[in-house]
Amino acid sequence: MNIEKYNEIKSGLPAHVQLIAVSKFKPVEDILILYDAGQRAFGENKAQEMKAKHEMLPKDIQWHFIGYLQTNKIKYIAPYVTMIHSIHSEALLQEVNKYAIKNERVIPCLLEFHIAEEETKSGFTLEECERMLNGEIFQTLKNVKICGVMGMGTFTEDMNQVRREFQHLHQIFNTLKEKYFQDNPDFKEISMGMTDDYPIAIEEGSTMIRIGSAIFGPRDYSQMITP
Repeated sequence: MNIEKYNEIKSGLPAHVQLIAVSKFKPVEDILILYDAGQRAFGENKAQEMKAKHEMLPKDIQWHFIGYLQTNKIKYIAPYVTMIHSIHSEALLQEVNKYAIKNERVIPCLLEFHIAEEETKSGFTLEECERMLNGEIFQTLKNVKICGVMGMGTFTEDMNQVRREFQHLHQIFNTLKEKYFQDNPDFKEISMGMTDDYPIAIEEGSTMIRIGSAIFGPRDYSQMITP
């Protein structure tokens, strides 16, 4: 845990950029240190781990789900999740809507786009997303709120490539905003940028950065909380 680095990152952020502290595989004790320092938004990528931490930690924490979400795991996070960053298909959005109805909620979501050259990354293409937004099914999903886009740059030392990928995501955001969400003030978030590339992400329009190892240190899988 590096509280000095946290303070440095936090103090250097523009007012419009939110820090999501990525606490996956980190113990609740570390999360509480950041909580006591004023941090409220935390990111997790395992639904059951998030559920366990939610039950143990203060209820004003804003939980952001940032990982690959399986449909059979939505039930663990639907009652309380603040935002799901990783909606990568219409089928997943339908399932989130279903569980949002069960919990009498409207769940904020971001549409994840595949902007990296790495094949392992998931997400929409712009064409796939527009097909969904133009379709009849999307119009029926009243318990999800689309708040913007998310993407992950390629894991590379070539920051020019990463910058191009972030620029591409910002262009996608602008296209969707103009064509589908022009009158929707909720559509305003661009979630991009992690420990190694967040300064570039901010320069290219990010409104949410997801920082883990710079604050918490290297992952220690032995500390992972399981229900």
